[in-house]
Amino acid sequence: LLQGLIEQKDLSPRPFIPINKAGGSGAEALRYLQDKAGDDHTVLVTLNSFYTTPIIQQDLGVDVTQFTPIGRMALDTFLLWVNSESDVSDLDSYVAAVTSAGKDWKMGGTGSGQEDSILTAMLESEFGFDVTYIPFEGGGTVAKNLIGGHVDSTVNNPAEQNEFMRAGQSKPLVQFTDERMEAYPDVPTAKELGHDLVYYMQRSINGPPGMSQEAQDWYINLFKTLYESEEWQKYCQDEGLNCEEWVAGQDLGEFHQAQLERHQALIEKVGAASITGE
Repeated sequence: LLQGLIEQKDLSPRPFIPINKAGGSGAEALRYLQDKAGDDHTVLVTLNSFYTTPIIQQDLGVDVTQFTPIGRMALDTFLLWVNSESDVSDLDSYVAAVTSAGKDWKMGGTGSGQEDSILTAMLESEFGFDVTYIPFEGGGTVAKNLIGGHVDSTVNNPAEQNEFMRAGQSKPLVQFTDERMEAYPDVPTAKELGHDLVYYMQRSINGPPGMSQEAQDWYINLFKTLYESEEWQKYCQDEGLNCEEWVAGQDLGEFHQAQLERHQALIEKVGAASITGE
């Protein structure tokens, strides 16, 4: 979407080419950017594995505090999903079903140290159950496996499940947000049900260490223009993303530092073994 808008609006003299660096819960992409130190022509689109992967994989040799912060495009959200044919209808019946099934209950996710594995570990810690976490290559694949009956639940982002929800194939049980989102007015938050389970995923743009100030400023201006565009704001609203506050440059760097500390505390609380599926 962003690449298309850049091209459509003629915002860059050079083409933007998305390259997917799959592997190691973001480790390959992070190492790639680390090794691009001083490069003004490479940026990383990232999420919360930006924090968790370097914490868990300490031998990776990546220090994200040295990366060049550009802009936060959104805070993505999470919901707990089951197949629409499931007898589970709310959080209470979900906890009862999972507790009864134990390790036979399969939770689909995108890999150790990824956001959904953290949220799964948070659920296990909160409710005292223990599930089997099954990793797939991406959120879209996770969603399809829920619909296909290969897993029993997921904590997908809205954008990954909305198509199936609209088709009547999946249903959300609870939101892990501070307040109910406009896109899901009838779905309660875990918070309002008495469980302090709030978790967001940042989607931000960052450059490698040592990017020039001129390049950083240029990218900040570019992505701020995209952030404020009607197309991006509509996408955020339609897909359940929080795009209420633009955060860039030093402010984004401070946000990253706070989130690093928070994720370190989360990992210490729920245990790295739970997050990595060991």
